[in-house]
Amino acid sequence: MLEWIILFSIIGSVGAIFAASLFVFLGERVQKKLVYILLSFATGTLLTAALMGLIPEAIEAVEEPHLITITILGGIIFFFFLEKFVIWRNCQNNNCEVHSHASGSLVLVGDAFHNFTDGIVIASAFLTNFYIGIAAGITILMHEIPQETGDFAILLHSGMSKKRALLYNLLSSCTTIPSAIISYYILDVFQIIIPYFLAFSASSFLYIALSDLTPELHQKTETKEIIKQLALVMLGVIIMVLLLSVGTHSH
Repeated sequence: MLEWIILFSIIGSVGAIFAASLFVFLGERVQKKLVYILLSFATGTLLTAALMGLIPEAIEAVEEPHLITITILGGIIFFFFLEKFVIWRNCQNNNCEVHSHASGSLVLVGDAFHNFTDGIVIASAFLTNFYIGIAAGITILMHEIPQETGDFAILLHSGMSKKRALLYNLLSSCTTIPSAIISYYILDVFQIIIPYFLAFSASSFLYIALSDLTPELHQKTETKEIIKQLALVMLGVIIMVLLLSVGTHSH
């Protein structure tokens, strides 16, 4: 199981960075189209992985389900304050407070912590069920690519060269790998805390989908774009449902 955890940690961090770096070499028009496709798809995968994968697994593993809902609530509040004071990302208006106060170092610190959390998500998911782990890994990759693309653009905007921005972004993303390995050994010994890590992971997915991605999608109001977004969100939902249903039948 450890090899799968390491593999998806590498794909979710290093893989997302290289995919994001390729976006820089595409035309701006193509970049925007691809990012919106990924945002829509990721919204569906995040919500489904959290609500139909992580949360049900966490509730089944404990005697008092209300402790899971409390953990989810606490996680959402935690990510709200984390984003408020540390991450400062995904602002589209160059005159907004985020861009006027954010620096490359803040973006890197926030990204490093965010990727550290992804490592915990991957380890706890795989230790629960192989297919839950696959679903979590795919979901992380889908939302990391547009996020890393945005972070990469901010680093370039702050005056970094493409090589330096890529190197620093890569270093901040690599926190996923040690985090996943450490979490594997800790959670394997202390099985009792896995459900709470699943709940915390679910709160991360829900927060990203509803606070970060959904507002981005609402910026496009044309009927044609709404239909496209809905189709891509539902595609993400369907793929996750199929994957999670295989995991459920394998219990």
